[in-house]
Amino acid sequence: MMKRNALILLIATLAFGVAPLITPPFTGYDPGLFPVRIDRNAIQPAGYAFAIWSVIYLWLIAHAVFGLWKRAENPAWDAVRLPLALAVGVGAVWLWIAGQSAIWGTVTIWIMAAGALMAFLRADTGMDRWMLSGPLAIFAGWLTAASAVSTGVLVAGYGWLGDTATAVAMLALVLVVAVTVQMRRPQMPVYGLTVIWALVGVIVANTSANMTVAALAGAGIAIMAATLWISRKA
Repeated sequence: MMKRNALILLIATLAFGVAPLITPPFTGYDPGLFPVRIDRNAIQPAGYAFAIWSVIYLWLIAHAVFGLWKRAENPAWDAVRLPLALAVGVGAVWLWIAGQSAIWGTVTIWIMAAGALMAFLRADTGMDRWMLSGPLAIFAGWLTAASAVSTGVLVAGYGWLGDTATAVAMLALVLVVAVTVQMRRPQMPVYGLTVIWALVGVIVANTSANMTVAALAGAGIAIMAATLWISRKA
């Protein structure tokens, strides 16, 4: 059973890693699809921040290969496989879904985030830290931010809140989730550092366009940095 789960995870992860090579590039939801046109949402990080996906893909593939090769029958490794397989399995088709529908793109990225967070919270951070919980931490951290970004684009695009108000709400959402998760996994700061990476991207994107959002993202970085320090000392 465990070996089968390890094989399923490897197949799903490889499909996830290959997806960007065979799916039309996704550069964000088309502003023209929304009732309220916003050419650049304030909650969206600067483009360079998305380069973190290269690290995520490679680290998750290494995780899946090592897990099948060396830890196929290990219960600690097996505990994360099903939720992680769900996250990467949905991720394998997410680029296509997001290109078709912002609503379904948002629904499915939350499914990915839930699976990644569940896997990370199940991970034994005292065992094979950089192969077991490390890749889960960066994946869950980025999806914590990315799911809020997707939701923010949807909320502002349909006019449920203004662009700045939406960004403020989504920053608050990211921090509530991120602080809660980081306090439960103090041994793995990669999660919190990934959230900080996303928040820096928000600052860079808004320094000249929306200083309110940039300043609040900076406050969010301070909160996450304090959380990392406090959780390590607890």
